[in-house]
Amino acid sequence: MFRFLEKRDTIWTKHYARTDEKEPQWKQVLQELRVKVTYALSPQAKGKIERPYRWLQDRIVRTCARENVTAIAQVREILSYEVKRYNERQVHSTTGEIPHMRLERAIEEGKTLFRPFKLPFPCESTKDVFALRGTRTTNAYRKVSINGVELKVPGVDPYKPVDLRMVPNPETGLTEIRFWHNGKLVSTQKVQTYALKGMRF
Repeated sequence: MFRFLEKRDTIWTKHYARTDEKEPQWKQVLQELRVKVTYALSPQAKGKIERPYRWLQDRIVRTCARENVTAIAQVREILSYEVKRYNERQVHSTTGEIPHMRLERAIEEGKTLFRPFKLPFPCESTKDVFALRGTRTTNAYRKVSINGVELKVPGVDPYKPVDLRMVPNPETGLTEIRFWHNGKLVSTQKVQTYALKGMRF
């Protein structure tokens, strides 16, 4: 799901951005939505993101210790309360404003990067975007194998690549698999989610 990005010169390597061969799942979703990913390549930039999380984590731990909290459900309540308080009541030390009010003003003035959601072409459903992804090649019988489970893919010739978009449903215990080939949705099937456990993307 995630990957390591090397960015510094060492004795053994020169300065090249090196990553895993496969793009991580979250980045594939953003790319499909035409959202550019920018990495924090300096401690200063990363610190702006990490500092609020560290502060929030410390506060939650101290609150739990002070109030003798032992159940995870109670910790979740404290987390929800602290997040709401931070966003809606606390004045930010850098901006001098309450984050929620600052965001509301930015939206009114059109100064945010938020845009209305639009389903990217050729996707037919949000399930084609917000899904686990994988690629398989059809065999001589026009089937693909997922964790030993063979599924027929109609309309695709043997030995052709097929993109899979998998959407698990925890309530039914089924995963909908949407088969894409050459930019077209060719088939959808549902399989037991447990059959996909541990599969490699």
